[in-house]
Amino acid sequence: MASINLLLQSKKNPAVIYIRLRDGRTVDIKAKTNFHINPVNWDKDGQRPIKKLLKDISFANLDTDLSDLKMRLLKEYNVSKGLKEINIQWLNDFINPPSPKSKYPDRLIDYIDVFIAYREIDVKKATISKCYVIKHLLERYERSTATILYIRDINTAFKINFEKYCIDMGYAPNTIARNIRFIKTFCRHAKSNGVETHFQLDSIKVKYYKVDNIYLNLLELQKIEKLQSNELSEGLENAKDWLLISCYCGQRISDFLRFDKSMIRFEKNNAGELKPLIEFTQVKTGKLMTVPLDFKIMEILKKYDGNFPRKIADQKYNEYIKKVCKIAKINDEITGLKFNPDTKKKEERICQKWELVSSHIGRRSFATNKYGVIPTSFLMYITGHTTEAMFLKYIGKSNKDIAMHLSDYF
Repeated sequence: MASINLLLQSKKNPAVIYIRLRDGRTVDIKAKTNFHINPVNWDKDGQRPIKKLLKDISFANLDTDLSDLKMRLLKEYNVSKGLKEINIQWLNDFINPPSPKSKYPDRLIDYIDVFIAYREIDVKKATISKCYVIKHLLERYERSTATILYIRDINTAFKINFEKYCIDMGYAPNTIARNIRFIKTFCRHAKSNGVETHFQLDSIKVKYYKVDNIYLNLLELQKIEKLQSNELSEGLENAKDWLLISCYCGQRISDFLRFDKSMIRFEKNNAGELKPLIEFTQVKTGKLMTVPLDFKIMEILKKYDGNFPRKIADQKYNEYIKKVCKIAKINDEITGLKFNPDTKKKEERICQKWELVSSHIGRRSFATNKYGVIPTSFLMYITGHTTEAMFLKYIGKSNKDIAMHLSDYF
């Protein structure tokens, strides 16, 4: 009489669950199933997850799926016995039935091109660029691990190994988390087109870590404003003015570096005073924005006969504003992630603040400095945050900070 058993052959987590079919001396075959489990959660004698875990829905579902697999295999064996050759290939075909060749590739790297072709009209160029960046990262991962990644291989084991690889390559934790989220998106899109995915795909979770919210406070902005032209080169003077504009308008670098005089118009407020507004479409969101211009921005524009400073490349801007802040003595010691050229990794260490200044600091400085001064709903409109929780997390406000602001009303 045929017997079917489930077993593990590894103590590593996650371990593949194998299925073994025996019938006298003539049949003894074994193959991998599509199920995995942590060996500490496996009841070897019961050939199932340990009993106390069955209250958890995921373990209960696994137990049901394994029982169903054994029942279906026994039924298939009884039907096939004497009619088909019962061997390992027969067992593998039962577990993963061959399907007609799909018109879509099942290799992950190849499918990313399909995803881009589907979405390039609907999403921003920056998103498409990220897709290509992740594709090249996966190509390097394949070369390093001597493997070919298929969409059906994206499971918790892949997540663990991919995270280790990215950490070794010096990627920041939140960058790794973002890349895994993109990979899951590619796989879900493939699934909608009929490509096989791993049953663990939706169980892959990523964690985002809190990062230090580096911003320029009002005293530091004053230091920058007081820098004289003779202290800076022409290029640094230009970058300084863009940095101040970014800190007083709260927009992303992809938007504020496109500002020009033609976007400005003047409108009367409720008091009948003419106020300068700038109107533009955000690159990231495609949202049409109309934002008041701070009087300090208008003072800067006077230097350029009403125009904005000279355009500058993003990379040069990031390089120059560090130098500006160094000259302005923005040198408080803070902990941050800094690239180590020796190890080729970003490492946490104590830095002078100017070392951590980058293009995003303007938007965060605006939001943080104006919090509690301008109603939060208005600030969220300017920064583009959709929920107050996201906004408060962005500026790094704790429950204690919020409580202290609330105390002003009691």
